[in-house]
Amino acid sequence: MAESPFARTPEPPYVAVLFSSRRTPGDAGYAAAAERMASLARTQPGFLGLESARGADGFGITVSYWRSEADALAWKAHVEHLPVQARGRQGWYAGYELRVARVGRARRRRRAD
Repeated sequence: MAESPFARTPEPPYVAVLFSSRRTPGDAGYAAAAERMASLARTQPGFLGLESARGADGFGITVSYWRSEADALAWKAHVEHLPVQARGRQGWYAGYELRVARVGRARRRRRAD
């Protein structure tokens, strides 16, 4: 069975960090860094899940879910995450927006195949 693209979050409340971005052309190490950051995030205290998609036009959205805002802030300040953030600002992203939200309600619906 294929892995679900949906994060398996608990019942709210929890925190969602929404990162919308437009990539610059070329890879320049982006794919490897993104894979490493996703893998590393999964090991951090308070991490609940991750959902990510990117279109052919370079626009993408990644949502990471955290038990608390303190956990999300700790991830932002992680020693290995900081230089990757800087590299994104310096070249990987033509632009981005980051939003942090408290999730107070959530619903699920999945069709059985």
